[in-house]
Amino acid sequence: MKSFPTRRPGRRALAAVLGSILALPVLAQTPVPETKETFFARGRAEVDANARLKPNRRKAKNVILFLGDGMGVTTVTAARILEGQMRGRSGEENDLSFEKFPYLAHSKTYQANQQTPDSAPTMTSIVTGSKANDGTLSIAPNVHGPDPVAAAKPENRLTTILEQAEQHGLWTGVVSTARITHATPAACYAHAPYRDWEADSELSPQAVAVDYPDIARQLLDFKIRETKMNGKPSRGLEVAMGGGRSKFLTTADADPEDAGKTGDRKSRNLVDEWTSRGGTFIYDQKGFDAIDPATTGPVLGLFERSHMEFELDRAKDTAGEPSLTQMTEKAIRILKRNPKGFFLMVEAGRIDHAHHGGNAKRALTDAVELSRAVQRATELVGDDTLIIVTADHSHTFTMSGYPTRGNPILGLVVTNDDQTGLPATEPSKGKDGKPYTTLGYANGPGAVPGERGERPDLSKVDTTADGFLQQSLVPLGSETHGGEDVAIYARGPQAYLFQGTMEENATYFVMARALGFDAPGGKR
Repeated sequence: MKSFPTRRPGRRALAAVLGSILALPVLAQTPVPETKETFFARGRAEVDANARLKPNRRKAKNVILFLGDGMGVTTVTAARILEGQMRGRSGEENDLSFEKFPYLAHSKTYQANQQTPDSAPTMTSIVTGSKANDGTLSIAPNVHGPDPVAAAKPENRLTTILEQAEQHGLWTGVVSTARITHATPAACYAHAPYRDWEADSELSPQAVAVDYPDIARQLLDFKIRETKMNGKPSRGLEVAMGGGRSKFLTTADADPEDAGKTGDRKSRNLVDEWTSRGGTFIYDQKGFDAIDPATTGPVLGLFERSHMEFELDRAKDTAGEPSLTQMTEKAIRILKRNPKGFFLMVEAGRIDHAHHGGNAKRALTDAVELSRAVQRATELVGDDTLIIVTADHSHTFTMSGYPTRGNPILGLVVTNDDQTGLPATEPSKGKDGKPYTTLGYANGPGAVPGERGERPDLSKVDTTADGFLQQSLVPLGSETHGGEDVAIYARGPQAYLFQGTMEENATYFVMARALGFDAPGGKR
């Protein structure tokens, strides 16, 4: 467990640490007192707002699907508090941008063969309407394991909402902070019985023998129709931005940002192929800034060899790379040029990666950045656009310990004094006499070390440090997903159809209905 010393474990010191680490105002020792009238007014306002809701039953011109990978309800709650504390408030009363959306449902994330799911079948579920097996991308659930022969059969390919959008003349895009060949974005445009077949060098011998296309190749070979963007041909996606540059370059191609490294492919420089047919390729902030959304043709932006930087680390990137908000805005401005409309999927992919690493701070700051991207999207489109914000699955992330109101969400638990009801002067301690954090994990790399199972003493540890790993119960090299429901937030045409507890694959049917598409299993 990575640890950093601090001066003292008291709440004032912890607030100071949070303020200095985030370069934000220091939290007050206690939040501004609130009266019963304050709480009455806040609750009444929310109910009054709901009473004024009138379902938007129009057909949607556009759909934007935001996916916070691994963004379970605890992540949303903690990110909400963190964002509020970043603004110098106590945090609990804050709302992320998408929490202000009028419609909400629970999504049951189990898949065809898994109780606690993987990202590949969950995103398949969301974009095709069918649940699937672990590790498969937009492949029917009767295909088990990495079987390229079965996967190649037309009846085993699940048509995605992005493919349908292309068939109907909409422009399409995928944006992600992960590799764009990674599970979530790949499920939108590719069909593979094994999610790790991102480059041709990663195909199984059987897949090579039957010439099964790798995922990056499928992005380039994707062709349902051909259209023009400012006179430039567009075959498939009009916008693809994220990480994963090495999956598009061969072992003979020097990486444009790091000339000492090459790509992963055995054959076909897919970047050259993209540009040879009129597309634009960019790989750094300078290239991104030079893109004019009013005139550009198809854009392929690959800003890292693998995944993009965490939002917390993005400013340190040598060549610079855009934020999720910046990519979202650029993509929307490009796609809005199509009078027929568009479909855009935006993934905050690194929330998931930070959780797997047991690092709550990076997970939460990426979730806050997703909230910013959603807010910007709502400012750029009108009420003809269905916007959905959801997650594919949760994590074993927990928030507990009875911390007082306004306690730094990344800090040690400080409870209220039993006698005064005011914040205690020192952090709470467990039965082992050591303090503990509000946030933790049921399993993962932050587990208790040593044969005796003794917890490290966090009294002199900066738990708000960028690299701090929250303590966990079961020692694992990588923290796992959680199996509980996740939330769906929605606004715009047909958003009112998100109600109650729903199957995860029902999200597809709402999108198809909103766009007026026929869906599997009968007419809409």
